[in-house]
Amino acid sequence: MTLHIIVVISVIILGILFMLIEIFLLPGISIAGIAGAIFLIGGIVYSYMFLGGTAGNITLAASAVALGLTFFGLLKSKSLERISLNTNIDDKVDNSYLLKIAEGDTGVAISRLNPIGKILVNDVEAEGKSFDGEFIEEDTEIVVIKVETYNVLVKRK
Repeated sequence: MTLHIIVVISVIILGILFMLIEIFLLPGISIAGIAGAIFLIGGIVYSYMFLGGTAGNITLAASAVALGLTFFGLLKSKSLERISLNTNIDDKVDNSYLLKIAEGDTGVAISRLNPIGKILVNDVEAEGKSFDGEFIEEDTEIVVIKVETYNVLVKRK
C-alpha cells in the first residue's frame, strides 16, 4: 500500500513539473506538455485502480489544487523575471528620405507595383503603393499622390 502511494505521489509530481515546464518555458504543445498530461492522468488512474475510489477522488482533487497552486505561485514569484527578456526596443525606422518626395512629383516604377513595389522619385528609391490598387508595370512613369509614413501613394502619369 505504501509503495502505491509513493508511486502515485511521484508520478503526480512529475506530471506537475512537466506541465509547468510546458506552460512557462516551452511555447506550444511539446513533449513536456504531452508527458505532463500522461503522468498526471496516469497517476490519477493508478490511484483509482490500486488505492480505490475514495483515494482516487482525493488524488484527483489534490493534483488539481497542487497544479493550480504551483502555477499561481510561479506567476507571483520573482523567479520568472530572472529568465525573462526585459529589453525594450527604442529605435525607429529611418524614413527621412521621404521628406525629399512631395505630392505631385513624378518618377518611375523600378519594380512592378502589385500594388506595392519600388519607385524612384527625385533620385530617392522608396516603397510605392498604387493609389487605386491597379498594377503598374516596371519602367512606367508615375505621379505621387500622397506621401505616407512608410510608403508613397502613386498612380500612372
